[in-house]
Amino acid sequence: MNTTLSMNDRMKAQFIETGLTAAMTLPSANRLMECATFTTAAPRQKLFHEGDRARQFFSVVTGYVRLFRQNSDGREADIRICGPGDTFGAELVFAGNIWTYDAEAADKAMLVSFDLEKVREIAAGDDGSFARAIAASVSAELQDARDCIAGDRLNTALQRVAHYLIEQCPGGASPQTFRLACRKSLLAGKLGLAPEALSRAFATLKTLGVHVQGRTIEITDIEALKAL
Repeated sequence: MNTTLSMNDRMKAQFIETGLTAAMTLPSANRLMECATFTTAAPRQKLFHEGDRARQFFSVVTGYVRLFRQNSDGREADIRICGPGDTFGAELVFAGNIWTYDAEAADKAMLVSFDLEKVREIAAGDDGSFARAIAASVSAELQDARDCIAGDRLNTALQRVAHYLIEQCPGGASPQTFRLACRKSLLAGKLGLAPEALSRAFATLKTLGVHVQGRTIEITDIEALKAL
């Protein structure tokens, strides 16, 4: 981590908007805030390595964090790309002290880190509502992971990219223009694709009215994407 930041009113508002606090009452969120520290991380900065002892877990406020595993040959496989509002490592509140994957900031990121032991003490000492709220967040993450695995196995690369683009188009009307929230290499990892597979998918989708210029996407026929 580069910098530890003092929590101001704006940060408190951002903290309340993280996915972890969505199922919490305000008193529970305030107790969790007592365990929280805002920090920044530089692009490509490692947050921890597989096998490290876990002393915190994290929520992303801004930027993106890449979770991945690496084999003995140095090959890497993305597990999850965490964006604003996402939490990772909260399952360690209930069991475990060792990270089972690596994490690095994919770009400049602001994170909330939660002292694991302090959170465990609060969870063990109240009427169960605090622990249930954390469990609800972990459960939502697990469901997202299952949906991602199912999508990877049931959909082609072209379909995965098309579905992602459709999700970025509120209302489902054409034409639409938007800017990708992250760079393409990171999007490829999010969709479970190699960067070259993402490039091929964009090239194919051009025939269906998807025009890509840098990170700007223009869609002229969203119904064609839905038909894939």
